[in-house]
Amino acid sequence: MILDRDNWFEIWAVLRANKLRTSLTAFGVAWGIFMLIVMLGFGSAMQSGTKRNMAGMATNMMFCWGQTTTLAYEGMKPGRIIQFKTDDIEVLRHLPGVDAVAPRAQLGGWQSGFNVIYDGKTGSFNVFGDLPAFSRIVAFQYLAGRFINQADDDESRKVAVIGQAVMDELYEPGVNPLGTYIKISGVFYQVIGVIKTSRSGQQGDRDAHSIYVPFTTLRKSFHLGDHVGFFALTATPGTDGEEFEKQVRTALSKAHKIDPDDHLAIGSFNLFVLFSKFDSVFFWLWAISWIVGGLTLAAGVIGVSNIMLIAVKERTKEFGVRKALGATPSSVIQMVLMETIALTTIAGLVGIAFGCAVLYGADAALANVTDSPFGPPTVGLETVAQALAVLVGCAAVAGLIPAFHAASIKPIEALRSE
Repeated sequence: MILDRDNWFEIWAVLRANKLRTSLTAFGVAWGIFMLIVMLGFGSAMQSGTKRNMAGMATNMMFCWGQTTTLAYEGMKPGRIIQFKTDDIEVLRHLPGVDAVAPRAQLGGWQSGFNVIYDGKTGSFNVFGDLPAFSRIVAFQYLAGRFINQADDDESRKVAVIGQAVMDELYEPGVNPLGTYIKISGVFYQVIGVIKTSRSGQQGDRDAHSIYVPFTTLRKSFHLGDHVGFFALTATPGTDGEEFEKQVRTALSKAHKIDPDDHLAIGSFNLFVLFSKFDSVFFWLWAISWIVGGLTLAAGVIGVSNIMLIAVKERTKEFGVRKALGATPSSVIQMVLMETIALTTIAGLVGIAFGCAVLYGADAALANVTDSPFGPPTVGLETVAQALAVLVGCAAVAGLIPAFHAASIKPIEALRSE
């Protein structure tokens, strides 16, 4: 019966018999699956955008920096400025769960550039003093050369790794920067590497406009003493993020005589906890998309069931004649189910097509937006197939009520009905 072409022509004729009713019913179904596709698509856009903006950074890491005390402690008044020292490096390295410790020194203040000169060209860039461990905090792609190694720091070598934007602004196209010397505030450094950041947005732009020199070299060259701007740390696999941060803050508070309850004296940014929160948010976003979209689909399917009940009542005589001519109850049930599934499937495919068109348009629009927090809004073929399968399955279940009602019609009663 399913492969019988005449049956499909008959189904098409039935659906066309009341165009307005069929169109409105189909619209309810198409709207439901359209909403599901769009919500899932923009949920994926938020997720991919967030992951893209955080690409190139270790997910098991945290930053911490000194601020100002707000509580008195051991005879010392509040308002002390906390400045981390090089001695804190060993304090942090001996904490359980610590994998890498990357202290950073910087010329000037936060986000303040320094004039750098090469061959008569001048630019303002961030200048950082780092240990080799920093390459485990932020991932770089090497366009040429290498990053700082331990020998560079141990021997206080005047070497530098430059970002791609530094190379583009200071060097002529086609010039190889490796081995050349750049002048940073009167001190010459030999370029040993050119990096391209994996991060995007503001962070990526800062990486591209930065120069990285050995931690010890920067402190000695510019008389920074034993001051450390901030620490970046990574934890060993399996370490709890919140416990890791608590250990770090406790150790630094003890080293700098800070009240354990003074939570504002040390600033921190825990990517551990942030990523776990993002995972939770994305899960609930996905669940809400399915719940809202599913309920909208359910409303459309219920509408299909109600319309099919009305259609069955209108065709009471027809079913009576069919049964009088020998049609079995199962054939009647199958016919009504085929009509229900056909209407639902066609409407579902239309909704999917419009949903995909909206996502395609949004993707094209976002492609022209720089620093967008959203990634490409996509929905996998598997997800679309699952949504359509759920829709057709629900339609089949909902169609059982009018189908069994049609099968229960008695020929004599049907012929007597008006």
